[in-house]
Parts: sequence; C-alpha cells; structure tokens
Amino acid sequence: MALTVLNPTIELQAENFELAPRLSTLDGKTVGFISNGKEGTDGFFKHLDNLLREKFKVADIIWETKSNYSAPAEDDIIERAQAWDLAVTGLGD
Repeated sequence: MALTVLNPTIELQAENFELAPRLSTLDGKTVGFISNGKEGTDGFFKHLDNLLREKFKVADIIWETKSNYSAPAEDDIIERAQAWDLAVTGLGD
C-alpha cells in the first residue's frame, strides 16, 4: 500500500507587507470581534469582552458574526471594521 503525503503550503512567494502599528494602550479604544458563528467562540469572546472592559478599559466592543463560518467576512463587516482600533477574529467548535 502506497502512502501519499500532501504539502498544504502555497508554492508562490508571499508579497511583502507592513504590519499595522501596535497600539500603545487599549484605554478608550474600540475593539471589534468577528465570530465565525460556531458555538465555542461565544464563551471565549464573552470572557475576552470582560477582560478588555475591566482590565484594559476599552471604550466599546462591537460584536459581528459572519453568515458562513468557512467563508471570509462579508464586505459590510469589513467596512464597519474600518472604524475599530483593534479587531479580534475567532473560531470555535
């Protein structure tokens, strides 16, 4: 019996890009959560929501949920995310 091993990495070179600058503080910032809609994400985001509000004094947390867990976020979610200072994406099973 033959065993075939597949390489899941991409063959092309990734384009160079700059990382977004780090925030010096979360105090007073707006954080957005983008969930894939699976059950396990909710508990994680609720806990993170509490930490960010209590410990890091964020001003607001926006919750968004994609309509399809395996697809990229919809354009309207990405558009609204432009107003956030920080985005957290999550998936959970």
